[in-house]
Amino acid sequence: MEADFSKNGGLLSVILQDTRTKQVLMNGYMNEEALTKTKEDGVVWFYSRSKERLWKKGETSGHIQKVVSMKLDCDQDALLIEVDPHGPTCHTGTQSCFGDEYFNLSVLDQTVQKKLQNPEEGSYTKYLKEQGIDKILKKCGEEMTEVVLAAKNKDRENLIDESSDLLYHFLVLLNHEGLSLKDVEKNLEERHGKKQDYSIRDDIKKW
Repeated sequence: MEADFSKNGGLLSVILQDTRTKQVLMNGYMNEEALTKTKEDGVVWFYSRSKERLWKKGETSGHIQKVVSMKLDCDQDALLIEVDPHGPTCHTGTQSCFGDEYFNLSVLDQTVQKKLQNPEEGSYTKYLKEQGIDKILKKCGEEMTEVVLAAKNKDRENLIDESSDLLYHFLVLLNHEGLSLKDVEKNLEERHGKKQDYSIRDDIKKW
């Protein structure tokens, strides 16, 4: 299939979707040159209608969108791109331009990463960062103990609460050490023989 640039002023409507969570991240536009650069570079390029120029998503923030797959719609004038997002997609700092009502562990991980990189005054995450690794490790140990006690006491509600606290502190630990949930996911994929290839597929480059 070939993209049809004969409609909509020579532009494709493009939707970005997180390849892991399937969250819709943003809508943009590509002309033929932007599509070519996207396929060549393996990261998303758009055409800005207001500035009348090409721009690479994340060129200022560093939050690039690594292409995993691309699918044209039935009319070949709209494009769905699954991406591996390297940071928040929206310029406001949210993961999606459609808001962050959508929530899972990946969103929490990205939130923790953002708060560690840009500490907010009065935030608990900022406090943990300032206290350092010993405090973070101590909190992880305390929360794990609380999880064990809740399970031992068969207190389901408390087990859920303490598990949530443990997961948060665990993500703080990972990100403090320069890792993220993605690193753990990739390791698990390798262990189970289902490693995901988040590089652009060769067949896309043949469009």
